[in-house]
Amino acid sequence: MLKKEHTAKRGQITLYLVLLAAVVAFMVALSMCDKPVPDTDEQPSGGDTLDIAIEYSPVTYYTYDDTLGGYNYDLLRRMSDSIGVPMKFHPIVTLEKALSGLESGRYDVVVAQFPMTAGDTVRYAFTEPIYIDQQVLVQRRSRQAIHSQLDLAGDTVWVVKGSPMIARIASLSREIGDTIYVHVDEQYGPEQLMMMVAGGEIRYAVVNRSIARAMGSRLPNLDRSVAISLSQFQSWIVAKERQGLCDSLDRWHNLMKQDTAAYLGLQRRYFGGIFPTLAR
Repeated sequence: MLKKEHTAKRGQITLYLVLLAAVVAFMVALSMCDKPVPDTDEQPSGGDTLDIAIEYSPVTYYTYDDTLGGYNYDLLRRMSDSIGVPMKFHPIVTLEKALSGLESGRYDVVVAQFPMTAGDTVRYAFTEPIYIDQQVLVQRRSRQAIHSQLDLAGDTVWVVKGSPMIARIASLSREIGDTIYVHVDEQYGPEQLMMMVAGGEIRYAVVNRSIARAMGSRLPNLDRSVAISLSQFQSWIVAKERQGLCDSLDRWHNLMKQDTAAYLGLQRRYFGGIFPTLAR
């Protein structure tokens, strides 16, 4: 009997090691094949061209073979073609770099997973909502997986540097009356943090639900069922002193909404449904 249990346990360990090796191999391959080209040009394009710092993620902007895609990328590209304003896209991984470039004038617009909060409106101008998202906890599927925000007390979650999720987790700590520790990662974006959770390098990460959903088929061993925030509007970010540009983006976005079939088609493609409050 003991021999059978020992054999079964060895089989489980072997299966785990094989799966872990597959995840690590996937992470290496993805980092080599899908890594965006670094933006080495530090000067604005000038003229009528808008420099768009766009987050490299499955929802916002991605590359696969020779194909470019992403909800924000497709929407902006159609907008550029429709209104005749040239746009240059600069893929970024770290939110901090994008916001720094916005403040220095390197970028005109930042498009990233950045839910608008009252505190952030003091520093930046935000367009009208582009879509709706929610912050969720990402963890590995296991018997030890947590099912409530309360279970995070005393644990550590990882977030990307510059993210408003840091403030949300601090607020959550106060709500539950205990400390939730935050590790702020300065190197990676939310997609990479999810792969680190899948590979067992870290235990928890907080990302937007849209990214977690988009990565679900690639990383099926992850659980994203625990919500960290309520649903939040996602907007594009502009320097505070450029309210005129922000107003223009809103006007162009409203023009895109008039092509109802195409506009709602993008939402269904990337989110599996539509956002009724944004449809008009």
